[in-house]
Amino acid sequence: MPLLVIKKDDTREVFNRDKIITGIVRSAQKRPVSSEAIEKTVERVERKIRMLAENEVSSDVVGEYVMEELAELDEITYVRFASVYRSFKDVSDLEELLRNITKKNK
Repeated sequence: MPLLVIKKDDTREVFNRDKIITGIVRSAQKRPVSSEAIEKTVERVERKIRMLAENEVSSDVVGEYVMEELAELDEITYVRFASVYRSFKDVSDLEELLRNITKKNK
């Protein structure tokens, strides 16, 4: 049975790890993040999703797993990915994210 991702508009599509890779590669542009590190990140995300043992998973869950991994990999890549994924409306959204990162690093 294929793993389906439930998108925000309630449509479903087959899980595609290449979409995650593309999103991370865009976010990691000009950052010291190797293709090997990206591949391992995607493997960990996919493993977490499959461990849920569900046939369907929401895109929100996928995005949160990606952000968890990116926060450990590279903070700038994480911020870039999060700003697109969470559709920041203004600078205050970004400021809140940065405050959370700063708290974690203390």
